[in-house]
Amino acid sequence: MLKFEKFKQMNDKIVIKIGTSVLADSSGKVDYSRMKKLVDDVAEIKNKGKDIMLVTSGAIGAGMAELDIKERPRDVKMQQACAAIGQSVIMAKYKEFFSKHKINVAQILLSYDTFSDRKKFLNLRNSIQMILKLGAVPIINENDPISIDELGPSFGDNDKLSALVASKIEADMLLMLTIVDGIYDKDPKYSDAKLIREIHQFDKNIENLKGKASKLGTGGIKTKVEAAKVAMSSGIITIIANGKKDLIKDIINGKKQGTVFYPGKKISSKKRWIRFSEAKGNIVVDEGAKRAMMNGKNLLPSGIVNVKGDFDKDDVIDIFCNNNPFAKIIADYGSDDLNEYKGKNSDEIKKLYNKKINNVARRENLVFIE
Repeated sequence: MLKFEKFKQMNDKIVIKIGTSVLADSSGKVDYSRMKKLVDDVAEIKNKGKDIMLVTSGAIGAGMAELDIKERPRDVKMQQACAAIGQSVIMAKYKEFFSKHKINVAQILLSYDTFSDRKKFLNLRNSIQMILKLGAVPIINENDPISIDELGPSFGDNDKLSALVASKIEADMLLMLTIVDGIYDKDPKYSDAKLIREIHQFDKNIENLKGKASKLGTGGIKTKVEAAKVAMSSGIITIIANGKKDLIKDIINGKKQGTVFYPGKKISSKKRWIRFSEAKGNIVVDEGAKRAMMNGKNLLPSGIVNVKGDFDKDDVIDIFCNNNPFAKIIADYGSDDLNEYKGKNSDEIKKLYNKKINNVARRENLVFIE
């Protein structure tokens, strides 16, 4: 079993996610003294040779404060406006506080499709690598003003974004700061709730943990657990800890705090990209095709029962069997072609279309997700 001590010297590249509630005071406004303390700690760590990336929430909350709005607006357009106003405020403060340590900052605003488009993803990775090489701190947030679909609980208040960033740039550690001490076996409002110190693998009890989002944020415990699962499967140690307590330096220096999620077997960068990209469609296969794939065989058109969605060659596709997804692929054929070929064997396809098809996707472009 992996031990925390093994990772003390393996944390040179760290993603720190700062939740909205960590930055807010009791009235809901951004507590800039708290932000300054966080920056001071991050700067001290960075000056010891660590590469640090911040995924920061708080833009909508900061915009609400600027506009004197008391409750988080439900209207998407108002959320977008708050985010646009608040983002400039948040970045100005980060620049001010990091400048005192002679550290530059770089703003990166992302939308969800950045991680599904291979070219965009590679450009993002190259950009972050250069920013780190220049000694600056990338400060990453969702591009809320244009990301209508992601402006709610489904995105998880940057929880999933932080895990995707950590996965894509091959971070050593993901530190998620929230306002609780970690993951509990039940809602911490109950007196008998117990803090879970270590998680080595997921089971139904862990995956079913729930918790309400804060007043300003959109994420809860469930989104953090889901994010930790993404990071774990990418070989990244993940820690959920209380950002209201001054724990960053202790954690980075190897002191166990909060809840520690231990990573599983690390998969290649390309397969991580496939696994966590948004699928453009899906292919339904029969049980025989699934068994063949699980046993190392290729997916053939004869095993395809149905093709759903409108996708092109080289798009990422989910593979289903009996209503359950079990794999993802980069498709070698688009949906129009596969709708023609489905259920047919190689000889039939050769006769009807004068094409030889050995498989629907190459093995190096296949990832099992069960």
